[in-house]
Amino acid sequence: MPTTTKNILTVSQLNARAQQALEAMGTVWIEGEISNHVRASSGHHYFSLKDANAQVSAAFFRFQANRVRFAVRDGVEVLVRAKVSLYSPRGNYQIIVEHMELAGEGRLRQQFEALKAKLAAEGLFAEDRKRPLPVYPRHIGLITSPSGAALQDMLKIFSHHSPHIPITLYPSLVQGQEAPEALREALSKANAEAKCDVLVIGRGGGSLEDLWAFNDEALTREVAASAIPIISAVGHEIDFCLTDFAADWRAPTPTAAAEQLARGSAQLPRLLEQYQQRLITAVAQRIEQLKAQTNHLERRLRHPAAMLRQHQQQLDELERRLQRQVKLTIMQLQQRQQAVAIRLPRATLHQLRGAKFTLTGLSKRLQSHSPQQRLRYFSQRLEQSQQRLPRPVIAKLVQAEQQTTLLSQRLPKLMQQAQAPLAQRLALAASRLESSSPLAVLARGYGITFNGEEHVRSIKQLSAGDIIRQRLEDGSFTAEVKRLLPQQD
Repeated sequence: MPTTTKNILTVSQLNARAQQALEAMGTVWIEGEISNHVRASSGHHYFSLKDANAQVSAAFFRFQANRVRFAVRDGVEVLVRAKVSLYSPRGNYQIIVEHMELAGEGRLRQQFEALKAKLAAEGLFAEDRKRPLPVYPRHIGLITSPSGAALQDMLKIFSHHSPHIPITLYPSLVQGQEAPEALREALSKANAEAKCDVLVIGRGGGSLEDLWAFNDEALTREVAASAIPIISAVGHEIDFCLTDFAADWRAPTPTAAAEQLARGSAQLPRLLEQYQQRLITAVAQRIEQLKAQTNHLERRLRHPAAMLRQHQQQLDELERRLQRQVKLTIMQLQQRQQAVAIRLPRATLHQLRGAKFTLTGLSKRLQSHSPQQRLRYFSQRLEQSQQRLPRPVIAKLVQAEQQTTLLSQRLPKLMQQAQAPLAQRLALAASRLESSSPLAVLARGYGITFNGEEHVRSIKQLSAGDIIRQRLEDGSFTAEVKRLLPQQD
C-alpha cells in the first residue's frame, strides 16, 4: 500500500497522541514498591513503582510530596493516587503521583470511604442539622489525651486569649484499639454533666492508622447525637476523619479549634471598652440634659409664700367679682319685679273694671227683667182689667197667674244658674290680681326702693349720700347710698 502524507506522523505528534490516550484513563490507584528513588534539588521525587512482574516510572512533585508524613525512599510499599501520562521529550510512559500513603492505609482508606458513604446516606453529615458555636463560650470541654501535645497547644491559646473561661478536661485514649470506647465514654460523661456549652474532641497529627479511632462508627454516631455542640479537631489540615463530618464544626488542627473558641473572648476587652465609652458618653449626655431641665425648672420655681399671696389675691378678686355679680343680679331681678308689679296690676285692674261694669250692667238688666216686677205689673193690670174684662178673660188671667207663681218658684234656681259663670270669672280675675299684686312679690323675698316718695327704678335716680327706704313684706327700713355700681357685662 503506498504511503501518503496523511499517514505520516512526526515523533512529537505520535507522543502527543499517546499522551492524550494515556491521560484519558483519568485518576487511578496503584500499589507497589518504591525503587530507583531520586530527589532533585527542586524538591521533586522521581522513582519507579514496581511489583513482582513489572514497573512504571513515577514523578512526585514537591507541592504534593510535602504533605506525606513518612520518608519517601526505596523499598517502601506505598499506595498512590496518580494520573497516567507520557513524558514527550523522551517518549517515556510514566505516572504523575497526586497522593501517597503507606500500602496498609489503602485498605483503611477503602473502609473509610465505604463507611463515610453509608453514614452520609443516613443524613448524619447533613449541614442543616449542624448547630452554631457559641460566640462567647462560658465553659469549654476538651476530650483528648492528657499527655498529648494537642492539649498543651490548646491550653496555651486559652490562657493567652481567654484565661477567664473555665476549661474541663475529659481525658481519653486517642490511639489504639481501646481508643474509640474511651472517647465514647468521655463524650457521654461530658453530656451527662452538661456543664460545658461546647466540646472539642481531637488529637495531633499522625498516620491514617494513628487517627483511625476517630473513624469509629459508634463514636461518629455519638458525636452527631451530642446534646452539646462539638468541634472535631483531628490531625493536620489534610487529615479528614468521620468525626469531622459528624461534628458541628471541623477545625483543621486542635490549635485552630482553640483559636476559634477564644476569638470571641479575645474581642471582649475591646468590646467592653467600646461599651464603656458609649455608656460614659450616654451618661454624660443624660446628665447635661438633666442639668438643663433642672436649671429651667429652677428659673420657673417660685417661693411657696409668693405663690400663696398670688392665689390669695386671685381669690379676693374672684370674691369681689362674685359679690358685684350677686348685687347686680339682685338689682336686675328687683327691676324686673318692679316692672311686673307696676305693669301687671294696671292691666289687671283695667280688666276687672271692665268685668265689673259688665257685671253691673247685667245685674241691672236682670233686675229690669225680673219676673217679680213683671208679676207686680201684670197684677196691677189684672186688678184694673178684672173690673172691665168678662169672665173668660178673667179665667185666662187666673191661669196666667198660676203660671207666674210657678215661675216665681223656679226663679231662685234660674238666678243661681245664671250667676254661677259670672262668679267663676270674678274669682279667676281676683286670683290673677292677687298673684300679680306687689304684695305677693314682696312675700317672695323681694323689696321696693323709694327715694322720698319717688319709686326708684334706676341708679340714675340716686346719688351718693341719699337716704332711701326699702319696703319689704313685713315692714320697711332706711339706708344711706354709699356708692353707685353700674351694671357690668
